[in-house]
Amino acid sequence: MSTPPPPRTLSSGTRPPGTAEDPTEEGPFGWLRALGPRGRRAFGGAFGGYALDSYDYFTLPLTMVALAAYFGLDSGQTGLLTTVTLVVSAIGGALAGVLADRVGRVRALLLTVITYAVFTVACGFAPNYETLLVFRALQGLGFGGEWAVGAILVAEYASPGHRGRTLGAIQSSWAVGWALAVVVYTLVFSLAGDDLAWRVMFWTGALPALLVVWVRRSVQDAPRAAEAREKGTGRGSFAAIFKPGTADSPGLLRVTLFASLLSTGVQGGYYTLATWVPTYLKDERDLSVVGTGGYLTFLISGAFLGYLTGGVLTDVLGRRRNIWLFALLSAVCILAYANIPRGADTLLLVLGFPLGFCMSAIFSGFGSYLSELYPTAVRGAGQGFTYNTGRAVGAVFPTTVGFLADSWGVGGALVFGAIGYGIAALALLGLPETRGRELA
Repeated sequence: MSTPPPPRTLSSGTRPPGTAEDPTEEGPFGWLRALGPRGRRAFGGAFGGYALDSYDYFTLPLTMVALAAYFGLDSGQTGLLTTVTLVVSAIGGALAGVLADRVGRVRALLLTVITYAVFTVACGFAPNYETLLVFRALQGLGFGGEWAVGAILVAEYASPGHRGRTLGAIQSSWAVGWALAVVVYTLVFSLAGDDLAWRVMFWTGALPALLVVWVRRSVQDAPRAAEAREKGTGRGSFAAIFKPGTADSPGLLRVTLFASLLSTGVQGGYYTLATWVPTYLKDERDLSVVGTGGYLTFLISGAFLGYLTGGVLTDVLGRRRNIWLFALLSAVCILAYANIPRGADTLLLVLGFPLGFCMSAIFSGFGSYLSELYPTAVRGAGQGFTYNTGRAVGAVFPTTVGFLADSWGVGGALVFGAIGYGIAALALLGLPETRGRELA
């Protein structure tokens, strides 16, 4: 009597799971070759989408001083602009995740990119603070969904041994978009008055329209992921990711709760820095527009290398150890950066590099880790919900800094972000290690 074949598991779609790694996958770019032609096109679409997502996001922090002066805003009101973006992004991310499970990764990716591009441009036409707040909230719908959908798209092409560094490379595109935003900011604010320059910055958010055309023509879902998704039950179900465990099935409730807490801690710390460091440099360090751009260059260079290094380490050390390591180092760097004495501008410049490195390296494992925690049928719902719930709850951190800044100063209030990394470290106690796991 013959035994039934073992169930198929999902890998990159380039070879049957469980076979030996191809020799061509060795070397520093083996992870990219392992994706295959279709996987590399998917990588390009996700990389470009996340880079432009970053660009559109950073139009706000970089123009915050000019916006506050134009509309007569206090620190709490400017912080609220970031908070509403991140809170609504939780809704957008969760919805985009469900959509990705039901209609496919690429279609959901296109929708998120179009949404954040349209409403970033609309922000440049805002006649008052209230309208700007609404447009920024709507921008958050697309902003929240893009990362989760793009990360899942690429994760389903990547082989288990390379998934961490592949998704780390995707994550590095955030630094690319950030750098592009700083370059455009420096040029626009050097050539135009502040009252016009902030509007021009938002208008340049139309750039993602070019990406949409290319993705629509060139990128496809991973074949085996699409097949598994079509055959799966409960596709895109929020009920499934909140299903408690039983004696026969572990359920996903525990994973969803602890993954959301992990995301909250990491993003609370990150967005505290991303939102307030430009204001800190201009208002409390009295740096010019060009000077601020120079200091941010060190921060962003560290971030780019941090994403790539963290991607490698998450494959070598494991998902949990990588996050633990950089949660500790990020908290230490925030405390050091916020307490540099006035006049020590060289130290401020140099410390920006390790700060950017550590707070970015912790993100590198997120794409692979969250993808590996959920089965294909609900991977979009699970990853979209947990990552963007973290954004929404973590949004409390930048707002808190905004209100504390009036009495503590921006530099003093920045240390609040270190609390987020402590929360992330604690959340890992409730989550398993997933390094090397096949996507099923």
